[in-house]
This record gives sequence, C-alpha cells and structure tokens, in this order.
Amino acid sequence: MLLPDNIHPENTVYFNGAYVLQVLQQKPLQTYIELYQNVKLIKNMAYSMFILCLDWLFLISAAQINTQGEVELCS
Repeated sequence: MLLPDNIHPENTVYFNGAYVLQVLQQKPLQTYIELYQNVKLIKNMAYSMFILCLDWLFLISAAQINTQGEVELCS
C-alpha cells in the first residue's frame, strides 16, 4: 500500500519515492549504486525501501532502465 493510514507518511513508498525522483531530476542518468548513494546523502533510506521506490517509479513510468543497465528519468 502506498499510503497506509496506520504508519507515519515518512515510512511510505510514496513519500520516499519523491526523494529518489528528486535525485534523478538533478542527474537524470545514474547507476543503481550511484543513485542509492546520492539518495542517502539527503535521506537516510534503507536499501529495501530504495528498491521499492524504484519499482514504484518504474510502474508509473517515471524511471526506466536503459540498455547499459542504468536508471534514467523518463521525460
């Protein structure tokens, strides 16, 4: 569930996905590890939450994987 009513908003995929999206907007093409390290600079996020956020961004077509295996921002 993206927006559950029984936990704090800062623990949701929706909220944390905004941080991943913010980092991708600053640099639209990054490797997984580079992206995670850049996200960790602004938000202390667990790797499992980071992967869930990436999954969500892929599902809504906000990010994609290119042929080199890098994460890129969709336009």
